Amino acid sequence: QVQLVESGGGLVQAGGSLRLSCAATRRMFSMYAVGWFRQAPGKEREFVAAINWSGGSTIYADSVLGRFTISRDNVKSMVYLQMNSLKPDDTAVYYCTARTGNLATPILSEYDYWGQGTQVTVSS
Repeated sequence: QVQLVESGGGLVQAGGSLRLSCAATRRMFSMYAVGWFRQAPGKEREFVAAINWSGGSTIYADSVLGRFTISRDNVKSMVYLQMNSLKPDDTAVYYCTARTGNLATPILSEYDYWGQGTQVTVSS
């Protein structure tokens, strides 16, 4: 069982930056690939970014490519999402998720564990 706790959300103006953190309470965290998804009001949960077990491979949604960066620190059992050049369309609840596999994937159903989410609001 993996417990995930997100933090770092908040209110920011368009063009600003936020760094989301995801703390995992599980030994051998390095065995899990980790992703970030988001869900805006009235919309389905969508893929944002994912990172493989070692941090050597990352994938991004087209909408955030070049603006967001996912990274991880397996010693600290932490995953981060650095978000720059934020837009009002980035407003959503952001969820950290992990899967019992080494490979990063954008497919929501492939993930086994989810955090409670953290709200990100970008004002225009």
